[in-house]
Amino acid sequence: MEYIFTLTYRLPDSEHDLDALAGRLGNSGCDDALIGIGQPGRLALEFTREAGSAHEALQSALADVKAIVPDAMLVEAAPDFVGLTDVAQVLGLTRQNIHKLMNKHRRSFPAPVHEGSATIWHLAPVLAWLHDKGNYQLEHSLIELAQATMQINLARQVATAAPLPPGLVALFS
Repeated sequence: MEYIFTLTYRLPDSEHDLDALAGRLGNSGCDDALIGIGQPGRLALEFTREAGSAHEALQSALADVKAIVPDAMLVEAAPDFVGLTDVAQVLGLTRQNIHKLMNKHRRSFPAPVHEGSATIWHLAPVLAWLHDKGNYQLEHSLIELAQATMQINLARQVATAAPLPPGLVALFS
């Protein structure tokens, strides 16, 4: 199976020669990735990786990057964080159609991870909700990939978070 995903990293200050970094990545296991080095201090890799599962594809890509740039910090694995426009693109619909669908099913539509001037969801619960509705053609590989990237992003957040006080933990159980 072929999986298309993006890994975005914050680079260590020691990585000054981005052309050399791109060469090292291309020569050392990341030759299946488009390399983006446009934003200072950031590295984006869009992989098209073959593997038996989305988890295998992501795990091997993460390991390859870690071996080449050990001090790079993962910022985000995508596809995961999405707005309504992103969901609409996945389904081949308009943002307005998705907005109407969300408003019509406000009680059952997945809760966002952030609400404000931009509302953001994890893609996996939205795809699962759409799949359960039964009206949308969704590729199983996309559902699997969205679930895997969400797990990676959540694991990254948990690994860097301070422990919750016991009383607060009980509120989420």
